Amino acid sequence: MGDANPLAEELFPILTTADLAAALRFYGKLLGGTVTYRFPEEGEPAYVSLRLGAGHLGIGRQEEPGTLTNDRVTLWVYVADCAAAVERLRAAGVPVVAEPAAQPWGERMAVVRDPDGNRVLVADRG
Repeated sequence: MGDANPLAEELFPILTTADLAAALRFYGKLLGGTVTYRFPEEGEPAYVSLRLGAGHLGIGRQEEPGTLTNDRVTLWVYVADCAAAVERLRAAGVPVVAEPAAQPWGERMAVVRDPDGNRVLVADRG
């Protein structure tokens, strides 16, 4: 079933929360996750990555309270080349929500929707 030329190099879920501190207590302290990345590095984080056993989880702070629709869980997919991956997905009829763009943390990222409308962030490491 796998593609001979797969796009995805790594995949992990990102939860969106109105209370990042509470989510960190649950996934970090109670479940034993270890913070491996935070953005920004100083001050109140807007995003953190955790390692939980062999898995990874991202947790992002909800920007505007009450505005989430189908974005409670987002998938992040690392690819070798963000622009090439987005063109391949677009050619297959995948809706592209945001074109590849450089991010403040140094990666290039685009946003697409899966067949159920879930956000999928497609990124390369720049």
